[in-house]
Amino acid sequence: MPKKIAVLVEVQKKELSIQTANGKPIAVTKFFSKNSINQVIVISSATGVLQKYYSHFADFCASKGIVVYTFDYGGIGKSISSLVELKKHVENLTSWGKNDQAAVVAFAKEENLDATLSLITHSVGGQIFGFNPNHLLIDKVIMIASQSGYWKDFEGFHGIKMWLFWYVIIPTLTPLFGYFPSKKLGLFENLPKNMVFEWASWGKKKDYLMHFKNESDYLFEDIRIPILAWSFPKDSFAPKKTVDWLANQYVNSQVTRIHYPAENQKQPGHFGFFKRSFKELLWEKNLNWILTNNLL
Repeated sequence: MPKKIAVLVEVQKKELSIQTANGKPIAVTKFFSKNSINQVIVISSATGVLQKYYSHFADFCASKGIVVYTFDYGGIGKSISSLVELKKHVENLTSWGKNDQAAVVAFAKEENLDATLSLITHSVGGQIFGFNPNHLLIDKVIMIASQSGYWKDFEGFHGIKMWLFWYVIIPTLTPLFGYFPSKKLGLFENLPKNMVFEWASWGKKKDYLMHFKNESDYLFEDIRIPILAWSFPKDSFAPKKTVDWLANQYVNSQVTRIHYPAENQKQPGHFGFFKRSFKELLWEKNLNWILTNNLL
């Protein structure tokens, strides 16, 4: 019999600051209720997307008795205090998985030792999961539009935009400002310089981040966790081909690939999964998969 999700209850939030393995503090928000079902979710954000974007989804999960942790990567949101500090930030994109994501997973497990822990990644969160040394603490992973960023895997004008992003916009603007001024471009949060330089180096290569594979940081082959990987029609940030590529890098995991039906009138695109309007279409199903291995 499928495990029943608990009834809705009042959700509490607690803002925290935790230390990563490299000694840097990152901002974490814990969502929880009194009606615990011994399940934990850590949400690993998309590039430059603040943790507050995921608060509606986190509220929903916590109201069902799941303890949820969101966080801002180093150099983003509440994990950085000013542009002056951002200019001094030296960590790269690999560090977001190796240190930041890993630290939150370890903290969540330490606070909930007997609970089942699931990681939900959005976009780049699924890429940096392959650098997470604490993957053994995780029981399941759901990847939402997590993909390769190789520019030739994007069709038409989107491929041109990606080429410009990697070869022109990042290399030109980042040295000028001392960080990547995403806000001035109307994109997302400002980003640390070393993070975008590494990101751009990946995007220029056919094998994306795997072009730079090394024994010390790359743990993709070591990960043996059930993964549910979603892609969505008309997602210009994560076309199906790019999501397929990333899912295939987790060679020793049991990966379930789902491409959202194109005939559905309501389409989430790259960011819609975490909006309340997809509670019935997507939230309930994915929680059911976490609890029962069943999407129905």
